[in-house]
Order: sequence, then C-alpha cells, then structure tokens
Amino acid sequence: MARYDHLPIYKTAMALAVYLQNQVRQFSRYDKYSIGSDLRELSRDIYRKD
Repeated sequence: MARYDHLPIYKTAMALAVYLQNQVRQFSRYDKYSIGSDLRELSRDIYRKD
C-alpha cells in the first residue's frame, strides 16, 4: 500500500482538520452541534478520500 502521509497536501489537510476541531470547541452549544458537526465531517472527508 502506498504511503501518502508525508505529502504536503495531506499534511495541510490534516492541519486544517485539527485547526477546525479546535475552533469548533469554542462555538456555542447550538452552533457546535449544528455547524460544528458539518465542519468536522467535511474536514475529515478532505484527508480521508478513498
């Protein structure tokens, strides 16, 4: 299986996902579970493309 976790685009996508996770933690309760869940899911989809 090919290794891709050393590629710059993967590192950038992972950094974006971590950044969004940290930002969503600061949202209000309503936004955290409505908008925040969408942001988290989309950021995970970026780096987990199969």
